[in-house]
Amino acid sequence: MSRAVLVPHTLLCQACGTANSIDQELCVRCHQRLMVISGAPGGEGEPFEGDRDSDFSLDEHLLERVSILEEAVKRTAETVGKLVSAVQKQEKNLLVSQTGFATLRELLERRRLIGREEWSDLWQSKMDYQLQALEKRERFVAVKDRVGALYHGERRKLFQQHLEDAEYALFAFDVERARRSLEQALKLDRDNYELLLFLGETTFNEGDPDAALGYFERVLREKPDQFEALVFSGVICHERGDFTRAEALLKRAIAEYPEAFLPHFSLGAVYASHGDLSRAVAYLERAVELDAVPQALYVLGNCHYEMGRATKAIFCLQEAVRLDPAFEEAHYLLGLAYLDRHWNQKALESFREAQRLNPRRLRYQDLVHFLSGRIGEPLPGLEGAVGKSIARAEEHLGRGEAGEALALYQRALSEEPDNPALLMSYALACLSLEKRDELERAARRVLELNPSEMLRTTASAALIAALRSEGKYREGNRIGRALLADGTSPFARTIAYYEMAYNLAEMEEDLDEALEYARRALDLAPDELKQFPLAALGWVHYKRKEYTQAVDCLARSNELGPSPTTLTHLGMALLASGDEERARGAFGRARSLEPRVGALEERMMECMKDSARLLERVRRRQKR
Repeated sequence: MSRAVLVPHTLLCQACGTANSIDQELCVRCHQRLMVISGAPGGEGEPFEGDRDSDFSLDEHLLERVSILEEAVKRTAETVGKLVSAVQKQEKNLLVSQTGFATLRELLERRRLIGREEWSDLWQSKMDYQLQALEKRERFVAVKDRVGALYHGERRKLFQQHLEDAEYALFAFDVERARRSLEQALKLDRDNYELLLFLGETTFNEGDPDAALGYFERVLREKPDQFEALVFSGVICHERGDFTRAEALLKRAIAEYPEAFLPHFSLGAVYASHGDLSRAVAYLERAVELDAVPQALYVLGNCHYEMGRATKAIFCLQEAVRLDPAFEEAHYLLGLAYLDRHWNQKALESFREAQRLNPRRLRYQDLVHFLSGRIGEPLPGLEGAVGKSIARAEEHLGRGEAGEALALYQRALSEEPDNPALLMSYALACLSLEKRDELERAARRVLELNPSEMLRTTASAALIAALRSEGKYREGNRIGRALLADGTSPFARTIAYYEMAYNLAEMEEDLDEALEYARRALDLAPDELKQFPLAALGWVHYKRKEYTQAVDCLARSNELGPSPTTLTHLGMALLASGDEERARGAFGRARSLEPRVGALEERMMECMKDSARLLERVRRRQKR
């Protein structure tokens, strides 16, 4: 009986199965080395056992495998080497470019065409803008296919073109053009909830919650259980004062997504802001279990503190500052909680840390508010239609409607762009809203117009306050020296000395000069301004560890006109001098005048604007 011999006619790739000619060494499709020989049999039956033993060797097979692996490792090593070389070349190119920019800046500074601070500020603002655009681009790329898949109209090609235009605009960091393209796409598909959601999140993060709410409400009409739309709508309704609607939306979000952090945190913060601390604690504790976010720990600690649970408050706040060491309000509230437990040394350390971080925020506004006419006479030159617009803007600011107020200011400025009183009023509105860039531009424009001494002094004080909030003390003192050189009245010189004394005290570099400036400000100050140089003098004494003099000056300042900042400084001086009871009273008065540690809405909005990471976790859970 004859045996049939297997005669191979083709080589089948062991990786992809593609048929290759018998003389091929590498697969024509996947380029793997061909190892398994196979083909159509030439007849019936099995191959000879003897042939199988003679043709197949396990050692040879393993040796060939090792050889292939060695070659693959060699190619990988070569590729990695090329990548390392390219990265090193790119690093060198970046270094050369950076050196060129530094040289250009130095040349422009020498010729007095630009200032170092101006260059740095513009660089930072451009970088922030591009980073935000990059974040939007990544988010859009992630949802673009879903947006396109939802379109079922007859103009798909035009719809896709708008999406492509938006993507190209985001790659060019042109956020406005991208938004216009997406709005055009939305006109072709008004019920596209993915596109509405993206536009809503973008608008919310850019500080226009009213427009964002419109987008989110349209999303909820299409998808009543959409997570982000429920949470964002609830938060915006709360900000607008619609507690019932906010509560209902957030409860729906929790019912749909019980394992999500954001709705628990947001509803807890809503209850806390309305004084319902027991329910707030229940939701916040659940939020912290899901994700220990510093803002949630801070709000929970604040609730425990308000309920008299100092130990639980300390635990939450310690964790908050551990996760975010630059969390000023948490340090401040932790100091108050320590003080309730009579841990005075720890309390003082927390207050000092909060004070060290404090200049990063616009806290020193007392003098500017006095000068702006909020306490004294109104700013001159705001009459007629402009005056009416500003009055309406002030009403909106009083109700917390920042968008409407700024729109009125912008409309008035378009009519009278060089009105120094109008510019100053706008700068003060930006100061209260902590819009530093707009404040600085408006204040500098006022100084360029060379207005009356009153306006020039107010603009200088506002600009110095903004610069101090960014830690730019030397730039602030340059403005102060210019005011001192131009000012002729005791009023202007008082302000200049006061501001420079405060800046020097914060820098802690030349406290002798700071003391001299504060004393000069006090000597020159009219009676209505005495409280401000007294506060500066007391703060300088505190920095010099002269606590008795510090307490005396700060107490006298608060007698003339109490302010949260001065009362906080007085509390720190009293605590450092060992007078715990009076210190607790000073901190309590400061808290009542400015509930800085109770700014729950601010913390909630901050957390919502930083919610991309949290939302991504929800999306991953949904996919699973």
